[in-house]
Amino acid sequence: MRNSLWVTTILVASLISFFVGYSVSKETGVEPGFFEAVETGSYGGGGGSEGTEGISSEYEKYYQDLTKE
Repeated sequence: MRNSLWVTTILVASLISFFVGYSVSKETGVEPGFFEAVETGSYGGGGGSEGTEGISSEYEKYYQDLTKE
């Protein structure tokens, strides 16, 4: 009887944790691929030409100029 109480507690806590995490993620608006996009200004800006997809040539030139020394 005592083991079933622990199993139930862990199951309920896991479900609550999942749904709280899901709702927080939903509210932040962060979508998959956000940290890989160059225009986000995050660390995952990518180093190759595949990272510059979807931005204007003006921004692409700006980002390339930033890396030149």
